[in-house]
Amino acid sequence: MKASIISFEPKYAKDFANLNIEWLEKYFVVEPHDVDILERCEEMIINKGGYIFFAKINEEIVGTFALIKIKDGVYELGKMGVSPRFQGKKIGQQLIQFCIEFATSKKWEKLLLYSNHILENAIYIYTKYGFKEIPIEDTPLYKRSTIKMELVLPKK
Repeated sequence: MKASIISFEPKYAKDFANLNIEWLEKYFVVEPHDVDILERCEEMIINKGGYIFFAKINEEIVGTFALIKIKDGVYELGKMGVSPRFQGKKIGQQLIQFCIEFATSKKWEKLLLYSNHILENAIYIYTKYGFKEIPIEDTPLYKRSTIKMELVLPKK
């Protein structure tokens, strides 16, 4: 199933929040930092040099991810979620592939991400696309984080 990947528009802010809250509540809890980002995504991500994208099938938003600026050339791939009704249809892989192509076209240095070992499918996909595990901070941004990964982007 092929999704079109579209850029953030304010009218999709609720979709961004809902898709993320859906998986966070299923596996973890919504932490205060999540609420801050999800309720004020334009201010917290876009206005600080980041990006939000969506997977769209017909007129329905079915997936999302954010690229949160850490510093010039280094972005965190975060807030990735796919609607449960569309999981298993390779939407997440389309989003990751788009993300890597986008980051490479911007000549960024690397992408970072945080995840949790119980999300085996996600970690498998990240690894498949070249992300490697690196040491995680003693106090990561999210309590649920048990793994940190990076993808050093190819120089073009």
